[in-house]
Amino acid sequence: MSISDAVYLRPWRSSATLRTLKIGLFGTPLNSVITLVTVALLGWIVPPLLRWGVFDATWTGTSADCALANGACWAFVGAKFRFILFAFYPPALQWRPLVVMVLLLGLLVITAQPRFWRKGLLVAWPVVVVASWILMSGTLVPPAVPSNQWGGLAVTLFVWSVCFGLATPLAILLALARRSGMGGLRTLAIAFIELMRGTPMVAILYVAMLILPMAIPNGQLIDKNVRAMIMITLFWSAYVAEVVRAGLQAIPAGQHEAATALGLGYWRTMQLVVLPQALRLVIPGMVNLAIGFLLATSLLAVIGIFDLLNAARSSAADPQWLGYYDEAYLFAALIYFVLCFGGSRYSLWLETYLRRSQRH
Repeated sequence: MSISDAVYLRPWRSSATLRTLKIGLFGTPLNSVITLVTVALLGWIVPPLLRWGVFDATWTGTSADCALANGACWAFVGAKFRFILFAFYPPALQWRPLVVMVLLLGLLVITAQPRFWRKGLLVAWPVVVVASWILMSGTLVPPAVPSNQWGGLAVTLFVWSVCFGLATPLAILLALARRSGMGGLRTLAIAFIELMRGTPMVAILYVAMLILPMAIPNGQLIDKNVRAMIMITLFWSAYVAEVVRAGLQAIPAGQHEAATALGLGYWRTMQLVVLPQALRLVIPGMVNLAIGFLLATSLLAVIGIFDLLNAARSSAADPQWLGYYDEAYLFAALIYFVLCFGGSRYSLWLETYLRRSQRH
């Protein structure tokens, strides 16, 4: 297409977009009523929200300045910014969780790009996870920081990335076991998946805190963060396994037969033929679970782990800044939204990329 053709077609495309928008908003009487009601609700909600959050808000100052104003106290967020991100981690050592967040986010960005999908990633993940734990705990570089002082965004990202990363390969094995021709193995996989999916995550966390220590021989004590991550990994693996199984069932039987005819064994068939196609099909479901699991980390608060949401709630309990829960929750919600919205957009991009690469 030439430049002149593009210039000629642009007004037509704009008018087509406007026509489609008009039909969608006012194409039927019901659509018109819904549009008008929505506009009325926005007109009722947005102006006072803007006055509270922007025009009458206090952006800098102290709690006394906020008490004199009628709007939001964003000065509270500035004062408690580091606490929300790092919770009770010693202020002089907060560079450690900051480095951990940079490492995890950087590795997630690298992992999200197909051109880096090599065996080196399988080595990079455990190295980064172990290094993050050593750095946070101060095992090699004193002073040591006990895990009950960890918290904030660093703990949320650490728990989510480690648990989801461990749950995915375990879920693939569970999905294969559930479709296995070995009756005993299939029964065990079904029992595990249904038990985990039928149990609330809060109950799983209480099992990690109360029951799991009693099951450990010789009374050995395992860090509560490790116990929680073990149980969360097992819990999430059951959900991911069902998504993977749906992808496996969508692969035609002819794929297995063709691989068998070429002399490939079971595991090579799964590795080279079946799983790549199945995982490509379940990308939306996997990303949806990943986003849901990220939000579910807020349940760590019930066992005393100060994740991002719990740190935000606790920041508003400071006597000097007492009661600014709205601002604390809105700031935490903004962080969650940025992470989750980025994940959803990445899912759309990855689907398009894989579809285009498969076509070529």
